[in-house]
Amino acid sequence: MALIDTLESAWYGAGRAPWWTSPLAAFYGGVIRLRGALYLIGWLRSVRLPVPVVVVGNLSVGGTGKTPLTIAVVEALRARGYRPGVVSRGYGGRQREPLLLGESPDPAQVGDEPCLIHASGAPVAVGRDRPAAAQLLIDAGCNVLVADDGLQHYALARDVEICVIDGARRFGNGRLLPAGPLREPMSRLQRVDLRVCNGGVAETGEYPMQLRGSEVVALESGSIQPLAGFRGRRVHAVAAIGHPRRFFESLRAAGIEPIEHAFSDHHDFVATDLDFADGLPVLMTDKDAVKCLRFAQPDWWRVPVQAELPSAFFDDLVGRIELLPRR
Repeated sequence: MALIDTLESAWYGAGRAPWWTSPLAAFYGGVIRLRGALYLIGWLRSVRLPVPVVVVGNLSVGGTGKTPLTIAVVEALRARGYRPGVVSRGYGGRQREPLLLGESPDPAQVGDEPCLIHASGAPVAVGRDRPAAAQLLIDAGCNVLVADDGLQHYALARDVEICVIDGARRFGNGRLLPAGPLREPMSRLQRVDLRVCNGGVAETGEYPMQLRGSEVVALESGSIQPLAGFRGRRVHAVAAIGHPRRFFESLRAAGIEPIEHAFSDHHDFVATDLDFADGLPVLMTDKDAVKCLRFAQPDWWRVPVQAELPSAFFDDLVGRIELLPRR
């Protein structure tokens, strides 16, 4: 954690990155350029599917709000008469072969984010071979696909790219990993179709997005209460997401006093991780809750959030899909 804190301080603050990050970033940049060239000349191949593919991703590591946006996109497409499905690598899970998620998927097998998206009612397929996983969704009747966290996965050809930007941290120092937080150079931003700014102030050419949540749901019983019911109370706040501070600050904004417990992204929880032994309630993100259901306690709550975007964003997205040539 000390190294992660040092790097994040350099990426987003006034800290200085360790000397060894610069040569590694230069090497990483070279690998990116080589990989792009191999796709360009056809040595690496992108698979074009017979249905539109929308990619949701980001340039920087860490949580930017991709999963809530993916769910919002799926719901908007469904409301407009499409049959969308979501394809994911299933990061954090053990699943290697393509798999269409069943009724009660195991997050340890398929990953926490696919389970969360599946719980929203969307068909989801996971697998390291994304084109093969996507084909499972097509076989299941989906006529448009959304690739969650797929911006850098070029094996699956895409028709529309959406880049999600952290409105508070933006792109940090603008350097490539590990000297900075970027997975690809800033120039990559010019090639995406739609840009979404999560929080903060959207810049020119970006659609604003806010994550809203006003309720909590008990993990054990499923009962629902207003988040405001915890106003003025101390709680244990648990977050194993890319940017835990966003969750903690949202609780403070609701008048709650969180005792912060930040875990690494996609952390595989066990019961002892949340054994705080003081009787205070535990609040956690939806993404973490899917991994804690099997050992949930009565006073553990998840805080669902929804992505709110202007209708113009969804109109723009659907308009681009409708202009695609039939395949």
